[in-house]
Amino acid sequence: MEQLSLFSGESGIETPLASRLRPQSLDDYIGQEHLLGNGKVLRQMIDKDMISSMIFWGPPGVGKTTLARIIAHMTQSSFIDFSAVTSGIKEIKDVMRQAENDRMMGLKTILFVDEIHRFNKAQQDAFLPYVEKGSIILIGATTENPSFEINSALLSRCKVFVLQALTEQDIVKLLHNALTDKRGFGNSTINIEERLLKAIAVFSNGDARTALNTLDMAVLNGEIKPDGSITVKEDILEQCTGRKMLLYDRNGEEHYNLISALHKSMRNSDPDAAIYWLARMLEAGEDPLYIARRLVRFASEDVGMADSQALQVAVSAYQACHFNGMPECDVNLTHAVVYLSMAPKSNALYVGYGRAREDARHMLNEPVPLQIRNGVTELMRELHYGEGYQYAHDTLEKVTDMQCLPDSLQGKEYYAPTVQGAEAEMKKRLEQIKAYKKTL
Repeated sequence: MEQLSLFSGESGIETPLASRLRPQSLDDYIGQEHLLGNGKVLRQMIDKDMISSMIFWGPPGVGKTTLARIIAHMTQSSFIDFSAVTSGIKEIKDVMRQAENDRMMGLKTILFVDEIHRFNKAQQDAFLPYVEKGSIILIGATTENPSFEINSALLSRCKVFVLQALTEQDIVKLLHNALTDKRGFGNSTINIEERLLKAIAVFSNGDARTALNTLDMAVLNGEIKPDGSITVKEDILEQCTGRKMLLYDRNGEEHYNLISALHKSMRNSDPDAAIYWLARMLEAGEDPLYIARRLVRFASEDVGMADSQALQVAVSAYQACHFNGMPECDVNLTHAVVYLSMAPKSNALYVGYGRAREDARHMLNEPVPLQIRNGVTELMRELHYGEGYQYAHDTLEKVTDMQCLPDSLQGKEYYAPTVQGAEAEMKKRLEQIKAYKKTL
């Protein structure tokens, strides 16, 4: 006999937890406060029933489809769910004719197109006349940058709203709702530690659908007690996710210990240790963009002018993380981590700015020398603004002896290049410039 799950219908087919818990109103909707909070633009458009065609751009599982359904319900509109994967121009035109007929009867139609970036130019163009006439209100959802993936003519007629990945706190709240809501597990007693809920939230990486599916699988494979309650243990969750629950708080001590270990391993030119600490962070669920931002900082703080290419590599790794996401971006980060580990090191930029910052903080009112002020008005010129300015390009060596620091800081040196890597050439060049100025 076929075993039915806790939530199987008469057909024995289970409805996914994410579908059962789909919010029906904005009060139940979690996340996107920057769009739906009181006084925010999208919230006001919905409340005033002044919806126009729009594009929802954001990562998977943040509620793009759900939000479109809620809008249709709150604005008393007919809702048509259209898939860019399975539909062609014929299906588009059939739906458009129905929408046009409904418009003649005074009924608005919201056409929701999931993965709208998958439509080709001809398919996207098929929407244009109907959007212009107001036969439909188009709501497109995409995980790709609309500027690159959606025709400019169609995009110009749509307002783009950027939906953000749900926070760890948002996901934990969602999971608690699933455990108490009767549409979820509210009719059952589920025992699961708070730390495991946080582990699911970290694993989901901002994707509500992934989080709910993971909880669903864990509960359905949990240990059933004699009293009918279900206990979800760590080993079950590890089996469901296919990985160890390497738990740490992204805002806690371990988070800072690991990023410190990564940073100092790269600084010490130890690529093996750096790769290990990178893996520790990623496998524990750290946001890859956080790591990428730290690498961008490292490229200037610890490598600097010794290898200016390092900054380009780090920025490229950040962009790759944004495009690919996990797990694909793990090798992009490894690329950057190894490059930065092996690059020649110089902290001259970091030290130089630190020295200048101290002087700037204590000498905030030092006047700009008159010769490098911009004398754009007659009064400024009468006050000698720009008088004595020497245009470096007018000289053979492209260098003058004009004073650029305030009088009180004349002779101060902030940038002290090292002899590491390409910075050795910078050091030589700077010494030549200073020696030449003394001859003028």
